[in-house]
Amino acid sequence: MSHPFSTLTPDLVLDAVESLGYLSDARVLALNSYENRVYQVGIEDETPLIAKFYRPDRWSDAAIREEHSFSAELAEHEVPVVAPLERDGETLFEHGGFRFALFPRRGGRAPEPGNLDQLYRLGQLLGRMHAIGASRPFAHRETLAVDNFGHAALASLLDGGFVPRSLLPAYESVARDLLARLDELFARVRYTPIRLHGDCHPGNLLHRDDAFHVVDLDDCRMGPAVQDLWMMLAGERHERLGQLAELVDGYQEFHDFAARELPLIEGLRALRLMHHSAWIARRWDDPAFPLAFPWFAGERYWGDQILSLREQMAALDEEPLRLF
Repeated sequence: MSHPFSTLTPDLVLDAVESLGYLSDARVLALNSYENRVYQVGIEDETPLIAKFYRPDRWSDAAIREEHSFSAELAEHEVPVVAPLERDGETLFEHGGFRFALFPRRGGRAPEPGNLDQLYRLGQLLGRMHAIGASRPFAHRETLAVDNFGHAALASLLDGGFVPRSLLPAYESVARDLLARLDELFARVRYTPIRLHGDCHPGNLLHRDDAFHVVDLDDCRMGPAVQDLWMMLAGERHERLGQLAELVDGYQEFHDFAARELPLIEGLRALRLMHHSAWIARRWDDPAFPLAFPWFAGERYWGDQILSLREQMAALDEEPLRLF
């Protein structure tokens, strides 16, 4: 069977955009996106638009609209986020069997690793975003938890037979041991889930004209606030401590940071590792994935994953990062 995205042709993309009253100049540029399909579409005598076509059956319409509402709420409070464009009060559209949304084009560069001045300003931005995110919960989007990001991830990998047989006992053993540790960690550490970006890596916080803006809220969900902070940290422990201090100093100008969440950082890193492998596995029927991740079926990848999970087990035994 062909994958649903196989029918998403350039002509269909142009027709979808023009169905909302825009006049394209027939230029369509595919952008780097695997979960959904994203295109830059030229518009006659205007700035190009970004058209995002949602993966069928991933999110409900209600969940997508909740993402859009969160973006609009942030924008209303002057948090610099790239929110979807409205047409007659609607932001989610359908054409040719695909749900899609349009966004203004925004460029920029990812933050520089370890740049303390940028981290302070990123902390301010994340603090503003979380002050809004903490005001009320999502109703239709999931919560980040060990069950759905860890146990369900392992089940997908084992049930699908993705781990090479020669490495299966080692991978399953370390994964189950790690999940037991994560169950204990998330039960022990108190935190209040809030609305998050959810996938807040540096590539989703872009810098341009001495300012940052937030992009791609496709993975927004409920979870601990520190989930949106830990991917900003890089380097050795002493470097990460300094980076964390700057990030939190900026953050706390707009929202209180719960330092009790810091022990979750290595647990969240472990969940991201497992979830990423499961994400590729669940999308393996999409022809874009074997092309983009050809190493996924090889023993070397899974050997590296076993090593990474063992390193995360060791990291859970280390003293958590702390604020000065």
